[in-house]
Amino acid sequence: MSCKKIGQTLFFEKEINITSTSSFAGKKEGEGPLSKYFDFVSDDDMFGESTWEKAESKFVKLAFEKAVEKDGSKLSDLDYIVCGDLLNQCSGTVFGTRDMNVPYFGVYGACSTFGESITLGSILIECGCGKKILAGTSSHFCSAEKQFRFPLALGNQRPLSSTWTVTGSGAVILTENGKGPKIECITTGKIIDMGITDASNMGAAMAGAAVDTIVSHFKDTGRDLQYYDVVATGDLGYVGRDILIKYLEESGYKCGENLTDCGIEIFDREKQDTHSGGSGCACSAITYCGYFHKKLLDGDIKRLLIVPTGAMMSSTSGKQGESIPSIAYAISIERQ
Repeated sequence: MSCKKIGQTLFFEKEINITSTSSFAGKKEGEGPLSKYFDFVSDDDMFGESTWEKAESKFVKLAFEKAVEKDGSKLSDLDYIVCGDLLNQCSGTVFGTRDMNVPYFGVYGACSTFGESITLGSILIECGCGKKILAGTSSHFCSAEKQFRFPLALGNQRPLSSTWTVTGSGAVILTENGKGPKIECITTGKIIDMGITDASNMGAAMAGAAVDTIVSHFKDTGRDLQYYDVVATGDLGYVGRDILIKYLEESGYKCGENLTDCGIEIFDREKQDTHSGGSGCACSAITYCGYFHKKLLDGDIKRLLIVPTGAMMSSTSGKQGESIPSIAYAISIERQ
């Protein structure tokens, strides 16, 4: 048994289900409109640790263990952990999982890492390499700002185009023939470079990748936006979402109220001063794991296309005059 590939899209033959999720959120995220959907909200972004990076790893450890607990499983039942984050050498998830004693794949897709982790975990199940896999990710506002933009102590003013990196960690348990929403197909994106060089305008940098992947998904599947109850990009925010709508409609796809973005859903723009919205690996992860997953379980959503997006820059590439290449993964999830 093997998956069917049409264009960039893999249609899975096996039943691959999301049998549990976990969502651990930071203080600001807990003050937003999705607070009640998260498994845990910290009142301290240091999380009792001495550094932001150690706090992120602690989020990872607890979130991953919670996903396993909610699945009714043990860590020893996992065939693999597939995860990553924004920090150098994916240190957030490396140190968060180092004591778990589970075979590990570290991946980097910037803010799209949640989508990449689910993609690779699903492929491992489809090809018979495992029956139960944890896919997850994390990010932290303070550690990401320090690495990619400016240390917080400088007090730099953030432009209105900027997004707020979500603090938190999310994970899903993928199980062959389990109970829960089904991973129906996945469209893997290509690296798309819009020529954007402003690290404070991630939405514009990633919008092109989102458009390319979504259009490829529709062409491969013969679907359109109306096929899904919700199409949710990962990290475009308000600026990127407006660009996405413009290019999708120019490509012949009518956009309606079912098109949203996790970075828009997770914060209250007016009350929380997050400018263009949210971003970061945890943005799509905890928004799906907390909010959209419950909507699928309750039957409020029957078909979801979630499209995590990532800006594939490094901490040095911008200083060397490089633009910001981006990628997006489209994951079709159906309620069983």
